[in-house]
Amino acid sequence: MIAAVRGRVLVRRPDNVVIECGGVGYRLAVSAHTLHAVPPAGQEGFLHAHLIVRDDAIQLYGFATEDERDLFLMLIGVQGVGPKMALAVLSGGTTGELLNAIAAGDGARFQAVPGIGKRTADRVIVELREKVGERGDGKGIVVTRSDDPRALARQGLLGLGFSPLEADRLLADAAGDSPEELIEQALRARAAA
Repeated sequence: MIAAVRGRVLVRRPDNVVIECGGVGYRLAVSAHTLHAVPPAGQEGFLHAHLIVRDDAIQLYGFATEDERDLFLMLIGVQGVGPKMALAVLSGGTTGELLNAIAAGDGARFQAVPGIGKRTADRVIVELREKVGERGDGKGIVVTRSDDPRALARQGLLGLGFSPLEADRLLADAAGDSPEELIEQALRARAAA
């Protein structure tokens, strides 16, 4: 398996780069984030890599950091998310920003990626939230379990498709003792506005 590629950059395109290693040019599909880390053609570059072998293709994917590769592997492990979609997600922000979005349950961040609807975004968050919480890499990404009715109501509003900012705004004036009451009050206030 090819785990990393170092050599002279021959080609830089919006979706892939070609790096020459030992006389062989390797084409690696990359995210927009990784592309910014690749030096101009003619200079030496280094990318972490992941090789995917399928019946109809052998494809190599390149990443600026190991964290980005790890997130790519987590994303392609989610049902309905293939390598191209995973690269599109990675193009949407830094690894830290995307991991924080998963930990916060920010499905809207993933729905902004072409081809990802609400169901797929929710699936990404549900399936990866525990993995993100288990990383323990000291980067402040922690999944918290809460019995706080406001926190649970916020999660409910996020699940209904509200943005995190809108959910916080709706809950600011909501009154109630249970998550259900808070959501009901928030939705009534929105309907009245």
